[in-house]
Amino acid sequence: MPSGAGPPDAAAAEQAPHGRPTEHGGRQQGGQETGVPQVGGGREDGRAEEYDAEMRQVEALNRLAGPAADGSATVSERMRHSAADLLVTGHALARVDSLGEALVLVSQLADESLPLSSQAVFRADREDLYCVGHLGLRDGEGDAVRLPLDADHPAVRVARTGRSVFLSAPQDYRARFGSTWPLSEQDGSAAWAFLPLTTYGQLTGVWMAAFGAPVRMTDGLGTFLVTVAHLLGLSIEQTYNGQADRALSQSLRSSMGRIGPGVDGLTVAARYVPTGGGLMVGGDWFDSIALPGGRLGLVIGDVQGHDVQAAGLMSQLRTAIHAYAAEGHGPDAVLVRASRFLASLNEGRFATCIYLEADPATGVLRIARAGHPHPVLRLPDGTCLLKHVRGGLPLGLDLEEDNYPVSVVTLRENEILMLCTDGLIEAGGHDMYSGWLRVRGALTPGSAEDLDGLADRLLGAVVAPPSSSPADERPAAFTEDDIALLLLRRDPSGVHANRSGRQLRLTLEQDQAQGLSDARIEFQGLLHDWARPEQVDTALLLVSELLGNVLIHTEHAAELRAEISGARGRRRLRVEVTDHSDEVPHRRAPGEMSSSGRGLVLLDLLAHQWNIRPEPEGKTVWFEVDEDGPEEPTEPGQPD
Repeated sequence: MPSGAGPPDAAAAEQAPHGRPTEHGGRQQGGQETGVPQVGGGREDGRAEEYDAEMRQVEALNRLAGPAADGSATVSERMRHSAADLLVTGHALARVDSLGEALVLVSQLADESLPLSSQAVFRADREDLYCVGHLGLRDGEGDAVRLPLDADHPAVRVARTGRSVFLSAPQDYRARFGSTWPLSEQDGSAAWAFLPLTTYGQLTGVWMAAFGAPVRMTDGLGTFLVTVAHLLGLSIEQTYNGQADRALSQSLRSSMGRIGPGVDGLTVAARYVPTGGGLMVGGDWFDSIALPGGRLGLVIGDVQGHDVQAAGLMSQLRTAIHAYAAEGHGPDAVLVRASRFLASLNEGRFATCIYLEADPATGVLRIARAGHPHPVLRLPDGTCLLKHVRGGLPLGLDLEEDNYPVSVVTLRENEILMLCTDGLIEAGGHDMYSGWLRVRGALTPGSAEDLDGLADRLLGAVVAPPSSSPADERPAAFTEDDIALLLLRRDPSGVHANRSGRQLRLTLEQDQAQGLSDARIEFQGLLHDWARPEQVDTALLLVSELLGNVLIHTEHAAELRAEISGARGRRRLRVEVTDHSDEVPHRRAPGEMSSSGRGLVLLDLLAHQWNIRPEPEGKTVWFEVDEDGPEEPTEPGQPD
């Protein structure tokens, strides 16, 4: 902004605060001519810094407002007072949501030294200059204005040259723009200022300020009005950005509600809550993909951040993963390609993700995980287990370590797999442990048949906690992070299908030493309401021995099957561990310092029953433990 914006001649003055005019009626900016461009270009960073810079220039008005020409200090003092008001107004303009709000804020600057009576904002298209917003004009007066770009009008002059036009009296207006004077003759104004509006670094509009009394454009008033125009242009730019953000948010949120219902044999329920309970879409998403052979692909993910940039990256990544899956790539290949795609965007952000393929005929799920929270398996009786699946690094880190191992999980009939983003677990200040307990408490009750009811209850426990007030009187939910939720149920195949019971199936490969700890956690979750805690410790010890023996003494995978049957307080736990080695274990008498050889001894001492069963290929070691406790279960135990 030039330092000498106030012209000496108050009768009629023009300024060029945005570059020198060119012979074509445009303006010079950065070495290139510009005409009357449309609003365009990408969103620029640093809007807050620009407002701070404008505020520093406003403060300079106190120094520019020197003594008046007649020697009095009255005008100077009023200008200092107006500059102080502009500091407050400028910060408020940075937060408005519409042009109308911005004009109302500017109108509050009116006082004796600035008798502002009406305003209008004009924009240009290829042929005309037209009013897009006004304040203080009679209904329909501003909306009807549409000026050809070759018209002799002060607003058109500003749009063509980029120079401000000040008209200090009606006779001045009539003398200089006689052909268009009748357009303003009836509004009762006594002076006018037409100033260029700059957004996205380009001249995109004109601001008209009309005054109800004569105004002298001296004593810093011209600089003051130029500063107001700068702030108004920045505010309009923020408004455009906000409208674009909201449009993107609404579009993405709408697409989140269109997930498919599943396929025959598999039912899907999904929920999405944007940041702030509906204010803005962030980086969370889910999707379902129809795959060849009647299979179903499901994906859930979370791009780093909660802003519109995260939402944009999410949309691109979601589309890319859908395309890779539809091409027929397996879960590991889908995530490898998605990670490289995100890294190639050079946005400096990562994403967590789970992608799975589901076979409705067998219930087999092939799962690949990229730094995302583990799924939760809900058994038919409501027991919830944190299902540990192997995983790799989050997508987009570009560390040349693209390795996303595929885990195989088999869903039984009426079992439900829950996938969610961390917003569901950590909402309300919870950590991953306490948040898991809350999720488990909400997911356990109810029937597996009501999948939508389970989804609603989960969100209700997190987004809208129980309250004694009626539902319609509770405050709107507000979430500090996005929440995405997917529930996948394997449907029963017949009327006599098993709708209850508790079973656990898992396989440990030879390269999964860490999987032994995960298996212990899942197994402990299976016994969360066992009547006698010491029996839980016993069963954990025996399971660890059997799985460890397979991993240490054979070259094969260990397959664990655990099942609980009977009434509470008198239940029976049966555990089977199978491997494909033909070597049969033998009882040994280990010495006091021996590091192995105690597995069968422990089975004999601690299990109620046990044995070894030969298989067509390999063997199975099994044991049983009978519950001996009160009919009423104790408080559920805590997971490791």
